[in-house]
Amino acid sequence: QVQLVESGGGLVQPGGSLRLSCAASGSIYSINAMGWYRQAPGKQRELVATITSGGSTNYADSVKGRFTISRDNAKNTVYLQMNSLKPEDTAVYYCKQVVVPRWMGGTLDAWGQGTLVTVSS
Repeated sequence: QVQLVESGGGLVQPGGSLRLSCAASGSIYSINAMGWYRQAPGKQRELVATITSGGSTNYADSVKGRFTISRDNAKNTVYLQMNSLKPEDTAVYYCKQVVVPRWMGGTLDAWGQGTLVTVSS
């Protein structure tokens, strides 16, 4: 099995910063893409940022220039550095890792449990 554990959410004032982490564990051969998604109350889940195994990144227009996604392959961990946070960034943030497991061919999408980020004064 594969498990993802997220950390780093919380309450922050507008203009503040937070760093989210998401670590994968289990019988993992390798990890392809990693990403962060978010879901605000009453809205659909949306993509925030992704990073490929080669380090190429992609961001939602709403977070470009403020958020940075990175990964540590040795630790099977993906990070999201969030700066200049706005109230509209308030949401539950989920990580996803596209894992190549040791016990099967192909890949599987593993999701974190979600971590709440609240931006409010």
